[in-house]
Amino acid sequence: MSAKIELLSQNLRKHFGDRIAGLQTALGEITVDIDAAAYPEAMLTLRDEPELGFEQLIDLCGVDYSAYGDGRWQGRRFAVVVHLLSIAHNWRLRVRCFAPDDDFPAVPSVVSVWNSANWFEREAFDLYGIVFPGHADLRRILTDYGFIGHPFRKDFPVSGHVEMRYDPEQKRVVYQPVTIEPREITPRIVREENYGGVKNA
Repeated sequence: MSAKIELLSQNLRKHFGDRIAGLQTALGEITVDIDAAAYPEAMLTLRDEPELGFEQLIDLCGVDYSAYGDGRWQGRRFAVVVHLLSIAHNWRLRVRCFAPDDDFPAVPSVVSVWNSANWFEREAFDLYGIVFPGHADLRRILTDYGFIGHPFRKDFPVSGHVEMRYDPEQKRVVYQPVTIEPREITPRIVREENYGGVKNA
């Protein structure tokens, strides 16, 4: 572990103590787990505390852990993962916050802390159905307004629920049930008789 990562780890433990649910270091980067109840205050501390100094939120995304580890995952299903950058200290941090309720995943908004979180939170809401209480304009950003469901959830069908097409008679776009037949694609292996210079038996 580099001296810089060690210093950041010490500073995090100093300012958060037991409020950190978990801290891991891998590939030269620290990941901290923070409970949803402590999340808003913790994010303010990460930004405002000079020994931490994370001025920028560079990414925020949702994660669905339902099929993680080939189904061996036993924890909460939905998480929000935030990547922060400190220009002053030249270090990065990954913050993960699990939504306490799998049926209605919600994690407090951090738009008031970093306004760059605005569209990222809308994307996580649109694709995963994670709600961000405190967000002033939480609506879909990538899918259509009439879209049903959240397409990045592991239980969302690959072909979706509906398809849309332009109807020349009605002169507008119409929705209809999916017409694609689900099928399993099995790869076909083609071997030439002298493939690789070896005659096949």
